[in-house]
Amino acid sequence: MIDAKGISRRSFLQGLAAGAVGAGAFGLAGCAPASQLDGGVDESANDVQGATVDRNDVLNPQDYGYTANSITDFASSALFSGWKLGGIELGHRMVKSAAFQLAFMKGNPDEYIGYYERMAQGGVEMIWVEDFANIWELTASPLKQDYASYDVKGLVDRLHAAGAHVGYQFDTMGSPIGPLDFEEPFLGNYSTDEVKEWEQTIIGIAKRLHDDGFDAFELNFAANNVGQSFLSRARNNRTDEYGPQSLENRTRFVVEVVKGVKEACGEDFVVQVLINGVEGNDRSLGADSMCTSIEENKAIAKMLEDAGADSLHVRLGPAGQHIAQFASELYFAVRGLEGATGFGGRFDFSRHFQGKLRADHSGCGLMLDVAAEIKSAVSIPVGAATYMDPAQAPDYFEAAISEGKLDFLVMNRPLCVDPEYVNKLREGRIDEIAPCTRCLHCFYDPDKSGALMEHCRVNAANWRAYGEAMPEGWTPAPIEGEKRVMVVGGGPAGMEAARVAAQRGCAVTLYEKGGSLGGRLAAAEGIKGPHENLGRLRSYLAKQLEVYGVNVVMGTEVDAALVEQEAPDAVIVAVGGKRAETAFEATSGTQVLSLEEVASAEMGDDVTVLGSNCQAVDVAVYLLSLGKNVSIVTPDPLEAFEKGHSVNMRDFVESAITAQGVRIWPSAEVLEVGDGQITIKSEAGVDVVLPCSALVDMSDELPNTELADSLSGIEVALVGDCAEPYNIAEAISSANLAARAL
Repeated sequence: MIDAKGISRRSFLQGLAAGAVGAGAFGLAGCAPASQLDGGVDESANDVQGATVDRNDVLNPQDYGYTANSITDFASSALFSGWKLGGIELGHRMVKSAAFQLAFMKGNPDEYIGYYERMAQGGVEMIWVEDFANIWELTASPLKQDYASYDVKGLVDRLHAAGAHVGYQFDTMGSPIGPLDFEEPFLGNYSTDEVKEWEQTIIGIAKRLHDDGFDAFELNFAANNVGQSFLSRARNNRTDEYGPQSLENRTRFVVEVVKGVKEACGEDFVVQVLINGVEGNDRSLGADSMCTSIEENKAIAKMLEDAGADSLHVRLGPAGQHIAQFASELYFAVRGLEGATGFGGRFDFSRHFQGKLRADHSGCGLMLDVAAEIKSAVSIPVGAATYMDPAQAPDYFEAAISEGKLDFLVMNRPLCVDPEYVNKLREGRIDEIAPCTRCLHCFYDPDKSGALMEHCRVNAANWRAYGEAMPEGWTPAPIEGEKRVMVVGGGPAGMEAARVAAQRGCAVTLYEKGGSLGGRLAAAEGIKGPHENLGRLRSYLAKQLEVYGVNVVMGTEVDAALVEQEAPDAVIVAVGGKRAETAFEATSGTQVLSLEEVASAEMGDDVTVLGSNCQAVDVAVYLLSLGKNVSIVTPDPLEAFEKGHSVNMRDFVESAITAQGVRIWPSAEVLEVGDGQITIKSEAGVDVVLPCSALVDMSDELPNTELADSLSGIEVALVGDCAEPYNIAEAISSANLAARAL
């Protein structure tokens, strides 16, 4: 596609990404944290965001201009206007959704109470806790303990004392037959009397929670669980009055439960119902005849209101990908293939899900228009999930509230990353809010060691607090006495180490040999695009250096002599990893390129990426978005593909790119770079010739310990990729832990 000036969109995007990669690798202008927040990565990121690549010109085009902010006084904005949830008066529209169940798994009250208490202290007024206990034997989970084993009174009392109201989400996930069953109908296996017993059991559970001090009860009848199975024509295989023959029958179970809870607990006890706002078939695109439509859900919503429900919470209802029911922005995680289903297909959002999704803003506020449809049918408050982040897009969400699209924003990950989110937003300190980068390490994703089941790329304390690595808990302990700390390297690991050390009371000086902070974050955003908010992360970390008074010295390379001259008490080395010099030489028909060269090089159509770490796969996705024919050759087995990405990201990326024809050659090696081709030894042990105009060497990086090895007689810590190259999450967590250990 050529514009009026004869510049193709593909060429335009390639040039912009080259600028971002070059800036990240070689430095941007700047000399102090404050100046580095003005322009820099934000402007270049917006340039990349404004481009639309060929592959996405027709299907699911994205508009990244939605992040504007014209609000000068957040405290008086619609986001901070009062409203009522049943009889509960709330002062703003941000609600913590039920999540982080695994915090309860270790059974440490300091962890699971402190996790929520910090949010309450940070301004969150309505907190929903997930169904953390085995309170219904039919859906008991080995990840949970009995309800009585938890300090429920301590949880409720401390959250109340911190100013929050507390609700419990009752989540009957999967089939009560035994193993979780997200697919097959099962309700027909139970008698009418058994269903009525279920109702009484749930009502009794609500009464117990009410008596223990909870303010509200949410029935999770979305996703593919027991409650949703009654509402769904596809999954309800009953033949009695609870069957799918009519809307009245389909809603009978939830209606009777809502009425029973209200009767048992009183009208003041808030009952909220979570339902799928609109459903679609992600496994078999277009096979939606049995999916619940918005029109059906509007009728269901009215029935729930008439039964006594105080509010409704709506989210997306894809048939197969459970993670996409609440983290639906995964559909936008594969650059140039927005709409990827996680099964190899690709949605056309102008048609699928009845064309009702707000699908042009990288998944942000995806359900706003669906919520508005549901809200039009009822008079009770309606909220929605799926990346509700008003700090990311203040005007966008301000308009959604002021225009009556919905009444409240159901939020989880942004509040997990920064528990002070609400207070900071109220005070207009957006640049001090730690951003969620939508990496999904926080959902059943092990860290590199395999020891953590969930973790956070930005907030290293999540899941580590009160564990072996972080026994002091959420907040770093103040340093004893005085300590001068030198941090070498201004990437994410270096900035995080400096932030935490300064927060503890150390006198910190950070040295960066280049001209800007952020390390490779700018390069990463140039390749990955704006979806993961890496520009916000870079700006946030730079701002933290200013907030905590870190002295930043730019354009200075540190060696042992400088360390000896400055004589700090401790040195934290965060200089990044190093990539071994490539073993391959270019030919007249095949280029051999590095990461720093890939975005600016003029390449032919056939490109091979060497390596399968997360950075290599990101480069492959970028090249695919430019219309290249991409192959991936890696010495690693297929099981290690995309190492460093979350398992959830991996599912969506791998299925999307292979469906586009990207061939992965695992356990393989490059034997020869020829003229317009390469020869590889495949996993099967045979030689394969691949057409190749460019070979991009993204082999795994190596540790970079030269500076640390040259230092003696001083406390030294290696953090980030220079210690063990992997990903951003590991870099930040290693830096956080090292600064805590000083």
